[in-house]
Amino acid sequence: MTLDRRQITDNWKSRGFSCELWTDTPGQRWEDFAHATDEVVVVLEGEMEFEVEGVVQHPEPGEELFIPAGAVHSARNIGDSTARWLFGYRGQS
Repeated sequence: MTLDRRQITDNWKSRGFSCELWTDTPGQRWEDFAHATDEVVVVLEGEMEFEVEGVVQHPEPGEELFIPAGAVHSARNIGDSTARWLFGYRGQS
């Protein structure tokens, strides 16, 4: 599956979100973050695990995950390859 980053960026911008690319090496973990604004993420490639308020999710590439403002969340590359994913914050387009 080839995901169109421009299409995702345009969609998020129309909904008031920024859109940035993030890259994680295998085993990279970002634990227990919270932001003052809503966040969305979409995995482009790799195997990511997101935990939001204690609920673990494994979104497939192209599947959007919404993280509400104030929610404690973590992101983990649980695969054997580099993961690339997009993230955006509401009000920062």
